Amino acid sequence: MTPPATTPRTHWIEPVPGVRLWVEEHGDPDAPALLLVMGAASSGLAWPDPLVHGLALRHRVIRYDHRDTGRSTWSYAEQPYAVSDLAGDAVAVLDALGVERAHAVGMSLGGILVQLLVTDHPDRLLSATVLGTCAASEAPWTRADGTRATPADLPPVDPRLIEAWSRPPEERDEATEIEHRLRHWKLLNGDQVPFDEAFFRDQEERIIRHTGHSGASTAHAQADQSGLVRTAGLARNQVPFLVISAPADPVYPPEHAVHLSQAVGAARLVEVAGLGHALPPAVWPRLARAIEEHTARTGS
Repeated sequence: MTPPATTPRTHWIEPVPGVRLWVEEHGDPDAPALLLVMGAASSGLAWPDPLVHGLALRHRVIRYDHRDTGRSTWSYAEQPYAVSDLAGDAVAVLDALGVERAHAVGMSLGGILVQLLVTDHPDRLLSATVLGTCAASEAPWTRADGTRATPADLPPVDPRLIEAWSRPPEERDEATEIEHRLRHWKLLNGDQVPFDEAFFRDQEERIIRHTGHSGASTAHAQADQSGLVRTAGLARNQVPFLVISAPADPVYPPEHAVHLSQAVGAARLVEVAGLGHALPPAVWPRLARAIEEHTARTGS
């Protein structure tokens, strides 16, 4: 059953001078806060509305546009920043909304940012959940057969995606850009649930309207990626930490989730059947259940 739509509350915050972030809340302001941190070059609207509305039945759900996405300031050309600065933006969102502690859910690059929050700002988190990501850790790991391995032994990105990413960005009109994004989402969707073209087309049309243009952001790919490793800090973690394994993920195959769950203290590993590196309707109920069961374990 589709959850009822909630009335959004929109804010603008300024994490650093000259940069404004678009922020949206759903749900009871007095409920435990749940911060959704999306992946690289992705608007906060990439968290699907029905998933957000469902989570808002029990949480004060907060989603936002990273810098250089959606309605937030596209600032990289004038104000270059590091990927780690995006974790600081997440803290700035909590500060601006008066949230002392929140549950945090991060997907893809958002999962890396949540790991930085866990190590650098553990006092701000009630729990952490990550999916479609890799460990910000150089710790070794143990395979299912008991053999030891290093992060270098983890499976690579699907070659079809590498080939798609290798093409330089080009000028495209809106219709062509949408078709390009749909081809990309079809690869990211994986092969365990059918690709819902109608859903992803509607999502991308909404994001383009929200953004005000159909240009593709490359800022996060250009941003400095140094200083992201937190091996020792993650091993010492005490924040309740859930790693969601995505069996159909073509970017970070399931072994990455195993490695991450072993590298982080206080971590649990749960598989969401059919999940790839996208959020199609077919996975929403199972994903929401995994997140809600984890946040409920904290008693907050």
